[in-house]
Amino acid sequence: MRRQGRLDLGRKRKTTQNAALAVLLVLGGLGIAGPSGLLAWSENLRLLDQREAQLEALQKERAALENKVQLLHPDHADPDMVGELLRSQLNVVHPDEVVIKLDD
Repeated sequence: MRRQGRLDLGRKRKTTQNAALAVLLVLGGLGIAGPSGLLAWSENLRLLDQREAQLEALQKERAALENKVQLLHPDHADPDMVGELLRSQLNVVHPDEVVIKLDD
């Protein structure tokens, strides 16, 4: 009977060790090949650089739009900007003007 108890205890210990080893192997595999593991690190850096470039372009575009809004403020609108918008939106020109359309 004593021997049977020792065998059961040995099996339980071995099963626990095998389960712990399996968990460690899974965690190690995720650390290397997982979505935030070592293999994905360079891809994440590339995506970060790409997002930063997009952010910079959007910030430049926003600054240009803010400038345009300031030039068209109702209290102190820039006459040149107003004239440019009127001509482009309404297709109106003076008879003595020459229209040169530039692509935006």
